[in-house]
Amino acid sequence: MMLWDPQTAAEVVPRLLRGLAVTGQVTLLATILALCVGLALAVASRMPSFLVRKLAHGFMEAARRTPLLIQLFFAFYVLPEVGLRLDAVVCGVLVLGLHVGCYMAEVYRAGIDGVSRGQWEAARALNYSMYRQWTEVVLPQAIPPMIPALGNYLILMFKESALLSAIAVLDLMGEARVFSNESYRYVEPMTLVGVFYLAISISSAIAIRYLEYRISRSRKLS
Repeated sequence: MMLWDPQTAAEVVPRLLRGLAVTGQVTLLATILALCVGLALAVASRMPSFLVRKLAHGFMEAARRTPLLIQLFFAFYVLPEVGLRLDAVVCGVLVLGLHVGCYMAEVYRAGIDGVSRGQWEAARALNYSMYRQWTEVVLPQAIPPMIPALGNYLILMFKESALLSAIAVLDLMGEARVFSNESYRYVEPMTLVGVFYLAISISSAIAIRYLEYRISRSRKLS
C-alpha cells in the first residue's frame, strides 16, 4: 500500500481550504476579543479599587491555571445544562479570546509599566481625567513596544484554534478529522494540516520580526 496517495491528497485539499477559512475567521475574531480583554484586565489591575484589582487578578489566574481544552468543554457541554447554549464557533471564539486575553494582559501590563512616572505626573498636573490620561498619554506610548509580543500571541491563537475541533468546529483540524474518519486515511489530511499550520505560522513570525525591526528602528530615529 502506498504511504502517500496523491488522489486522496487532492480530494482533501478543498475541504482543508474551507476549514482554513473558518480557522482564519475564528483567529481574527478571537484576537480582537483577546486584545480588548487583555487591555481591560491590565487597566483593571491598576485601578484604585481593591475589589476591582482582586477580581481582575482572580479571573486571570483562573483562566491561566486551567487547560484551554477543559474551558472549551465546560463552555460547550456544561453551560447548556444550566440553560446557556452557545454555537460551537461562538463558543470557540469566546473561550479562546478570553483565555489568550488573560495572557495578553501581562504584555499590556509590562508596556504600561514602561511609561515613565513623569508622564503620569504630567497628565495629572494638566488635570486630565482618568480617561484622557489613558487614551492620550499612556496607551499611545505603551502600545507600540507591545506589538511584537502581541503578534506572537496571534500566532499562538492560530495554533491553539486546532483544539476547537474537539467541540465539533469544522475548522482546519476539524475538516481533517472528519475526512480521516470517513476515508480511514490519516497520512494525507494530517500531513497537509501540519504543512498549512507550519507555513502560515512561519510566514506570520517573519512578518512580526520585520514589524519589530521597523518599530525598533523608528524608536531609535525618534
